[in-house]
Amino acid sequence: MDRSDAPSATGTPPAARPDDHVVVLFGATGDLARRKLLPGLFHLAKAGLMPRRFRIVGTTPASAALGDDEFRAHARQAVAEFGRTPPEGPAWQEFEAALSFGAADPDAPEPLVAAVRAAEQAVGGTPRRLFHLAVPPVAFTSVIDLLGATGLARDARVIVEKPFGTDLASARALNATIHAVFDESRVFRIDHFLGKEAVDNILALRFANGLFEPVWNREHISHVQIDVPEKIDIQGRAQFFEGTGTFRDMVVTHLFQLLGFVAMEPPVALEARALRDEQVKVFRSMRPLDPADAVRGQYAGYRDEPGVDPASDTETFVALRVAVDNWRWAGVPFHLRTGKALAEGRHQVTIGLREPVLRMFPLDARTAAGGRGNALVIDFADPGSLTTRLLVKEPGADMRLAEAEMVFGYDTSFTSEHSLEGYEHLILEAMLGNQSLFTRSDGIERLWELSAPLLDAPPPVRPYAPGSWGPDAIDALVAPHRWYLPDRHRDEGP
Repeated sequence: MDRSDAPSATGTPPAARPDDHVVVLFGATGDLARRKLLPGLFHLAKAGLMPRRFRIVGTTPASAALGDDEFRAHARQAVAEFGRTPPEGPAWQEFEAALSFGAADPDAPEPLVAAVRAAEQAVGGTPRRLFHLAVPPVAFTSVIDLLGATGLARDARVIVEKPFGTDLASARALNATIHAVFDESRVFRIDHFLGKEAVDNILALRFANGLFEPVWNREHISHVQIDVPEKIDIQGRAQFFEGTGTFRDMVVTHLFQLLGFVAMEPPVALEARALRDEQVKVFRSMRPLDPADAVRGQYAGYRDEPGVDPASDTETFVALRVAVDNWRWAGVPFHLRTGKALAEGRHQVTIGLREPVLRMFPLDARTAAGGRGNALVIDFADPGSLTTRLLVKEPGADMRLAEAEMVFGYDTSFTSEHSLEGYEHLILEAMLGNQSLFTRSDGIERLWELSAPLLDAPPPVRPYAPGSWGPDAIDALVAPHRWYLPDRHRDEGP
């Protein structure tokens, strides 16, 4: 990963901008574009991170087409509602002038082709093309075929949104469709989790600090937890959710990717091929998922949602125990949990460290602190933090232990003026051609292969109350360890 082309930790613009670009947003009036893509592109422009010359072309089917002025008004409203800075001043005027629109249907792509050609002429020279497919999976094939048939795909890059298939067969079919038009070096399967600062910080934490890499193995780590509870429910997306479920929506595309970064071997270089090689090696070392090591849940009231089957077995919650069978991680369980309508919305990885062999402290001194070992906690909430939990002696005559924390927070350590959210970071990296934080085709196919036993024979869903932490069975799943969320250590006394 050539970090000279990316923003520094202090938010300083990179030394080299991306090449001149025409960015084409398929699904330009959809929810993702409104909430993330248009506000994100404007923030990149205002931060000085967009190409020196660029144009953004929005596109939808002709039935939902907008004129250029209508698209600019739509973008202004999106940035005003969801952006971090208001759409005003010279920065907005320059960005707004770069927007245009061209409708596209599979049998009538001419308006889009004309809009792209006009945008390229306005930029001048030979700008790169970047296509962002912010469309439902059912539309992927027709959009890819359109780009190939019109010649727009030639030498272009493409960002593909999740899900990357729903099982091994569909993932292979999707990859075959994409590779018929784009070779793998030009494909960017986007997972906004991997665009968070904390993901890069896993690499910095491990490989730039002699304190951590020597203990990053089964000799010193007892277990790892990747915990992504969501407080929101399905928010009216019954049609999507009934056909997908939490496992397909969150685990394969998010949590397994984080596991790959946490568990990877040191890459030979911080560049895309080496990083993704090591991540795929982790996936190849994982055991196929055993349904006995999974808890599926469904929040009470889910079946009453409009559009949900009254007898639905779709999971809104899943917890897993995953094994990585290699020399570094043999015997270390990875506990994964995610779900809807839970007590909090959090993104957290916890590295549980083993208790020292020499137990010199009296038993009552250890149990007074709850019997907890040390832990390293990586919080992925923007802007993120790192917390080291350790045991210290309480002041006084007796040897009593208490839990303490050392915390590094991005928000208090660095300026956030030009910090990037996940989508912003990844769109920038795609323009730079850096695939380090994007999922590779063989990696995603391997994950679906590992998932087949669970998908073929899923355990029945267990009910849980909205606002809880999931079904009661999850505690037995992680025994003899415990879930670090909720943060019970903050509420308990000695």
